[in-house]
Amino acid sequence: MRRVAFCFLPAVCFACSSLSDPLAINSSESESTEPYVSNYSQDDEGDNIDNVSFDRTITITFSPSGSASVSGDEHGIVKVSGNDVTADNSAYDEKVLYRLTGSTSDGFFKLYSANKQAIVLDGVSITNGSGAAINNQSKKRTFVVLSGSNTLADGADYSDTPADEDEKAAFFSEGQLVFSGTGSLTVTATGKAGITSDDYVRFLGSQTVSVKSSAGHGVRGKDAVVVSDGTLGITVSAAGKKGISSDGDVLFEGGKTTVSVSGAVDTSDSSDLSGSAGVKADGVFTMKDGALTITNTGKGGKGISGDQQAYFYGGSVKVTVSGANYGTSSSGGFGGPAGWGGNNSSDNSVAAKGIKFDGDIVIEGGSISATASSHEAIESKGTISISGGTVYAKSSDDAINSASHLTISGGLVCAWSTGNDGLDANGDMYIKGGVIYAVGSGGAEVALDANTEGGHRLYISGGTLFALGGLESGAQLTQNCYSASWNKSSWYALTVGSDTFAFKTPASGGSGLVVSGASKPGLKSGVSVSGGSSIFEGTGMTGATVTGGTDVSLSSYSGGNGGGMPGGRW
Repeated sequence: MRRVAFCFLPAVCFACSSLSDPLAINSSESESTEPYVSNYSQDDEGDNIDNVSFDRTITITFSPSGSASVSGDEHGIVKVSGNDVTADNSAYDEKVLYRLTGSTSDGFFKLYSANKQAIVLDGVSITNGSGAAINNQSKKRTFVVLSGSNTLADGADYSDTPADEDEKAAFFSEGQLVFSGTGSLTVTATGKAGITSDDYVRFLGSQTVSVKSSAGHGVRGKDAVVVSDGTLGITVSAAGKKGISSDGDVLFEGGKTTVSVSGAVDTSDSSDLSGSAGVKADGVFTMKDGALTITNTGKGGKGISGDQQAYFYGGSVKVTVSGANYGTSSSGGFGGPAGWGGNNSSDNSVAAKGIKFDGDIVIEGGSISATASSHEAIESKGTISISGGTVYAKSSDDAINSASHLTISGGLVCAWSTGNDGLDANGDMYIKGGVIYAVGSGGAEVALDANTEGGHRLYISGGTLFALGGLESGAQLTQNCYSASWNKSSWYALTVGSDTFAFKTPASGGSGLVVSGASKPGLKSGVSVSGGSSIFEGTGMTGATVTGGTDVSLSSYSGGNGGGMPGGRW
């Protein structure tokens, strides 16, 4: 298949070394062997409401001017005081479906049960100025079925909450919450979070859920949050809070999720500053399918953050972080805005990053786009392995940064930094395959940077490479590299074998162009590109038709400090 793509690059190529190649020893350290399968995958048939038979249906109709009414309750388990409705099914071995309808501006629905149950929101509107609109104290699985248009809202004062009970959100549950249906739900939280379960939250079906929180997280599942289907929109403005938060796994299997976060850093605990995030997983993050879009404008905020590993297998992720870093770095790092260097920070600072995980990041498929104005676009405190998919990372700091080894063996990868390195590994970097567009800012900041100072190295043994800004000094090349002159803001076409890639050089950045492929590439400048599919946020094309242009001379590149032929002036 003929593939065309384009990107920016600054480059000077340093390489070569007399040291032996340890590639065979370390090359697999950051590569995935088997796909990670979360314990909360959609294979759990228990979350399918179609597999459950209910013993009775109780309908509760809230009244805007009087008291709520109840039908279908022959046991008298529902108690009503105005529009304050409490159902206690603890004494009966029945699975009950509660249908809520009507409206109230001063009421709630509270549930106690020893059995699984369903809550059908059927055109209901509940506002509770003194606590949660729905408070489910049952620790059993609760199905939430949406029919028609529904609204829930809490108040700033949670004075209705008994001292011996949790009540953490406008829609709170002790047990699992499983959303489905064809209707919609709008949750407005001004006192605490929007939707919270002390177990897990899962979204199934074609429902639409919108959450707006100015006091807490948007959606929180203590054990997990799983989005399998439907449309989920979350807006959070509270300091240090998250759009989606879990102490365990966060898993996307489908659907469309949009998260907008604007909260500043939470400084209430000076020993543990907390920045906002679109998604925060204390467990494992997995992207299997669906669409996830995150914007974070808060100072010190992040797009996706996790304490463990991240796996990207499919779907699309778009993260935009435009907030500034919070505080100052006392570590004396290099690069990035205000002297903030790659992994450097201090106890009184919080960095604004696009995608950041303390564990390894594995990318095997899907589409990822991450931009960050003030710090790394994609960062792992472990290793990074990319073997498939499309990755676009743009930042004023390192575009893609690994605290350990970084391996690229497949996929389309564009790493573009306007103020630091394009690809940066604090361990070894292995380029084995794929198509890589790397942009470094020039000077000491290069396109591909391995930790030579720490005894590590850059290894290039395969793939197709476009590098503007230089390669790490001492790189070991078992695939030939070539240097060439280039001009800013121009379209280039590079052909390797039967594949042609189109790329456009940026308007500013480092100097020097280095290219590499399985065979000696052909390079043309000033080409015209038409058709095809846009990639890399409009900076690249695949499957395009390339015409015109002027042949560019390629010089054999052998490495060394200073790289190849100087590039065009910016």
